Amino acid sequence: MGEKGGESMTTQGLKQSIRQRILSEREQLPAGLRTQYSAAIVQRIVQLPKYQAARVVLGHMNFGAEFESELWVKQALADGKQLLLPKVNRVTNELDIYRVTDLQHDLAPGLWNIREPLPDRCTRVDEPDEVNFILLPGVAFGLDGARLGYGGGFYDKLLARIEDESGRDSLPALVAGAYSMQLVEGIPQEATDRTVQCVVTENETIDCGK
Repeated sequence: MGEKGGESMTTQGLKQSIRQRILSEREQLPAGLRTQYSAAIVQRIVQLPKYQAARVVLGHMNFGAEFESELWVKQALADGKQLLLPKVNRVTNELDIYRVTDLQHDLAPGLWNIREPLPDRCTRVDEPDEVNFILLPGVAFGLDGARLGYGGGFYDKLLARIEDESGRDSLPALVAGAYSMQLVEGIPQEATDRTVQCVVTENETIDCGK
């Protein structure tokens, strides 16, 4: 999978090809099965020692056919974690981070209809270096920790900010929840791409050796 029309595919072209294929296949998973898989993924995530030891966690709200991360978000609050959620800043084209305590009242549909924190109800966190654990979204993941996002680079930029502010030695645990059909070999990586330390599917917890 490296040639198309006799010419080598660019990294971006290969990424987009994988992205389209996985998104299409993910959409075909029945809703009931996605919920079943998501519940199994959450149970595996909350058993991770790095999650259990974390005081401040950063998550994301799901949309479309994604792994239902809202189940994990609710569990994190129930576990007494300080929960942070992102909001797209349309001026800077980056993610602003807010502390959320009430999912019913603190969130409203934002960009792409993803539920985001309401700035007038939530406290913005300008120094995300306090985060101990991050649950990252993505389209596809490799056994080596490679992550393929949706193409906006929002989380790569956020992780770069955290790295700059806190130093590499104090980076939080980077974990992804995904269906097993989202595991892909040969995801191309660029210098700005951040990898995950662990991928959790409905079937297994994969230590990516990071």
